[in-house]
Amino acid sequence: MKAIIVEDELPARQELEYLIEAYSEIEVTNTFDDGLEVLKFVQEQETDVIFLDINIPSLDGMLLASTISKFTKRPYIVFTTAYKEHAAQAFELEAFDYVLKPYDEKRLAAMLSRLEAAFKRDHAAEETKPDRRRNGEAHEVETYAKTSTRINLKKNDKIIVTDVNDIYYAEASEKVTLVYTRNDEYTMQMSISEFHALLPEDMFFRCHRSYTVNITKIREIVPWFNQTYQLRLKDLAIEIPVSRSKVKDFRQIMNL
Repeated sequence: MKAIIVEDELPARQELEYLIEAYSEIEVTNTFDDGLEVLKFVQEQETDVIFLDINIPSLDGMLLASTISKFTKRPYIVFTTAYKEHAAQAFELEAFDYVLKPYDEKRLAAMLSRLEAAFKRDHAAEETKPDRRRNGEAHEVETYAKTSTRINLKKNDKIIVTDVNDIYYAEASEKVTLVYTRNDEYTMQMSISEFHALLPEDMFFRCHRSYTVNITKIREIVPWFNQTYQLRLKDLAIEIPVSRSKVKDFRQIMNL
């Protein structure tokens, strides 16, 4: 499930992004502080949910939501604001929720849980439509991708067939994913979630919203703030963060 955050105050944007990561599997792909930029983005790119402040420059949140509500395929809208008086208008626009600042952590966590459940429910019918899934073709492709020892990476318009064991880590970078081997960097035109899904599950761990790492390449695990870790890899001068929401799974995988 992909989301964007529209918030012109940096501390509020960072807090919301942290809480989304801590309490859900929702991937925040972009953040914005201007309404017109958001409108242009959603006209060109699909997103599943918009966390939307009301008082934003260029195009206020209510007008933006009203415009988006006319789309054929509409994302969920969650208003995030310090003002109670717009709540009735928000629900007239069929907003999923209306969350007040300062954020109540338990309230927000419950909302995120409901949002993920609604997304799964609303998309269940689409998954049962007749398509390649009915005859197993899609499952076969996915199974092959996760069990294959090779993957196609792209560099300078060339396709480089690469052993997955040669990949050290991958990093989200706006709309693409950067993939690193010992000596090269590749750019994949897909989200990090999509790229991670192509990798063997027993070798690669999604340690952070923006990173997936080859656990066989970890050289050192460094304790960090808030009981998290920084990972130092063999051969590369890089430190990869393990987010708080991933610490428990990481400890189990690494037997810590």
